[in-house]
Amino acid sequence: AQVILVTTSAELAEQVQLEVVRQTAYLSRKEIIEQALAKSAMIIAEDISEAFAISNQYAPEHLILQIEAAESYLPQVMNAGSVFVGAWTPESVGDYASGTNHVLPTYGYAQMYSGLDVIAFMKSISFQNLSEAGIRHLGPTVETLADLEGLDGHKNAVTVRLDYLRGHCI
Repeated sequence: AQVILVTTSAELAEQVQLEVVRQTAYLSRKEIIEQALAKSAMIIAEDISEAFAISNQYAPEHLILQIEAAESYLPQVMNAGSVFVGAWTPESVGDYASGTNHVLPTYGYAQMYSGLDVIAFMKSISFQNLSEAGIRHLGPTVETLADLEGLDGHKNAVTVRLDYLRGHCI
């Protein structure tokens, strides 16, 4: 476990540090908390843009936007497992009651993956439908890539179509 505070205020970071010490003293899992805090950090960003850049690079499992007008910053969130928006949305509500999923990407994997959701259990089918112009445009690229991979059957499936369109029936 690890906690990262990204803020634009050194004063806020100091206040949070004092509050963490105060709360740790009376919480029951003090040893676990202290182990997590040993791996944790407070980062003072130059501005909000830098704060979001840091957060998006870190790609947290849980991101708490404890910021005024938090909803207006949602478009800046690119990488996070689950986002808790505003002063009245603690992570514990997401864990137990608000209905969001708790199977989330850890260790920065939110840069590449989403949390588990209903869509993961739904079947989907991909459909492709190229026009003559589409195969003319994409065909040469597909031929090159198939040739590079040594898949001459894949290449030929395109070549015969392009030859037909050029009036060169095989």
